[in-house]
Amino acid sequence: MATTTVNIWAYRNDSYASDRLTGYEVEALDGGIGKIDESSSDVGASFVVVDTGPWIFGKKVELPAGVISRVDAAGNKVYVNRTKEQIKNSPEFHADTYRDESYRSELGAYYGAGGAGWQV
Repeated sequence: MATTTVNIWAYRNDSYASDRLTGYEVEALDGGIGKIDESSSDVGASFVVVDTGPWIFGKKVELPAGVISRVDAAGNKVYVNRTKEQIKNSPEFHADTYRDESYRSELGAYYGAGGAGWQV
């Protein structure tokens, strides 16, 4: 039996990496969470930074590209396969360290298979 491993730092669909996702609305499994403030398509390190606005008091969160389940380019909307609660409880975003390997490792452990933020 073959197993499939999802790289949490890669887009599930290669076309998402070429999309300009900045400004897109973000929908969690249970509702909207904000807009994409920044997106990266770095090989092995792709992510989006979401400005949550008033939802969690104007904080930003970083989401690994692997949690994006689909992109609606016509509707300017990105869908993620996590709940609002899982995203809210993710490791805290810091503007000065969010690109550091240590933060990326912590985030990857949280959102990766088996982590607290993991959901089938």
